[in-house]
Amino acid sequence: MNRRFPWPDERLIRAAQDGDVTSLTTVVMESQPHVRKFALSLCASPQDAEDAAQEALIILYRKIGTLRATGALASWMFRIVRNECLRQIRLLSSRSEEAPARPASSAEPSAEDAVLHRLEAERIAAALSTLPRDQRQVLILRDVRGLPGKSVADALGLSTAAMKSRLHRARAALRHSLEATDPSIDPPVEGDSRR
Repeated sequence: MNRRFPWPDERLIRAAQDGDVTSLTTVVMESQPHVRKFALSLCASPQDAEDAAQEALIILYRKIGTLRATGALASWMFRIVRNECLRQIRLLSSRSEEAPARPASSAEPSAEDAVLHRLEAERIAAALSTLPRDQRQVLILRDVRGLPGKSVADALGLSTAAMKSRLHRARAALRHSLEATDPSIDPPVEGDSRR
């Protein structure tokens, strides 16, 4: 049975904008099916859609007060979801550009490539081990094991918003740690005028 869910009414949206937590929760819950549908139609994969929908609902929760016209909720959420999907595509694109291309003729990596890959894996594992336990858990469940955000939040006993926040902090901390130990970045040489 394909039931259509209405968007929240303007009275409820106004109450949410005025800070009524019950109304805000209802607005988020009633918007969720629409946001997921937008995300599934705009994003590259179901996993990207899930991530974009979660981000959009978090933004709705945090920034509903910035919505100018209560009747514009649907178009506002559509723009947020579209921007999240585009951000994920840019992120994926930048990751693929950073990854070194392997020659198509080489079926197996050379011994040198295998050693370099192992060293890089060890560097990442070492950086991961320096994270606080709560950040390490969320990063491993979400990014290493690839579990959906909702599953990670449930497994850790967190709200989705708290899980996303913790994941963001964990990714930033890991990125900082990896940048600090990146062997391809030469430390500045004293007296070097090439800046």
